[in-house]
Amino acid sequence: VQMSGNVTSPNCGVEMRLNATAMKFDVYYGKAIHYTLMVTAASFMQVLLLVLQIEYTTTRNSANKVSLITIGQQAIMDSYLCLVHLTTGMVVEALFNAFATAAFFEFMIFSIFEMRYLLIIWKARRPQGFQEGWDNMRRELSMLYSRFYGCLLAGIVVIYQMQKYPAVLLFIAFSFWIPQIYHSARYDHRRPLLKRYIFGMSATRLLIPLYALACPQNFFHSEPSYTLAIALVSWVSIQVLVLLLQHYRGPRCFVPSHFLPPRYDYYRRVPSLPAAQEQDCAICMMPVG
Repeated sequence: VQMSGNVTSPNCGVEMRLNATAMKFDVYYGKAIHYTLMVTAASFMQVLLLVLQIEYTTTRNSANKVSLITIGQQAIMDSYLCLVHLTTGMVVEALFNAFATAAFFEFMIFSIFEMRYLLIIWKARRPQGFQEGWDNMRRELSMLYSRFYGCLLAGIVVIYQMQKYPAVLLFIAFSFWIPQIYHSARYDHRRPLLKRYIFGMSATRLLIPLYALACPQNFFHSEPSYTLAIALVSWVSIQVLVLLLQHYRGPRCFVPSHFLPPRYDYYRRVPSLPAAQEQDCAICMMPVG
């Protein structure tokens, strides 16, 4: 509720302008509770999707197909959300329980499931480091964790330096499928991610920015920006569409053929030779023909 008024006294030459703002805290707290319920439900859904994706890539070959940067970027996003929700709960004491619950789910996602998934991918790419004793294993773990938390701190610095450009930061944060697209196209990896994981993660991660950008009665009291909301959804949808194209038509379907390296044809026809010049297969040691 906003009120404004003017007090004028021509005889005394005094003019006063009054602006007052009142807030209905019961309505405000109700919106905050609904927001935390939405975040908690989305976090629970992300946990289920991560469990399904981890089970889908249990082997070394399948885990090697997943981009380390994609999972790491999502883990960093969840760590920032955990920090923001926990700080909000500490500032607004009446909402501490609700925001602490949301922060706990975010903390559980990035510290348990996503860090475990990063470790699985890291181990799949560097298997020898985990097979040469405890010293090398500790070295590999320290390298992984130092890079992750280094990127976490570097992201805080970038956010502080670019706080005047929130739209740019938002589009950078929601470009987490780009590394997976590049990784699949570069190494010709087929179907590294479950379709339900792609759709579910994209939808649940869009809930918070869409709530802030497209909901006119959000508890942030921010002005809705429908243009930015549509642009963000379109950007994530384009990434999902490319992932689906790679899923059905191959990881390099959008790359022109003259840019692709030559591939060996395992089904090429072997020319027939005279009996005196017959060749033997190098694998089965049987005559080729």
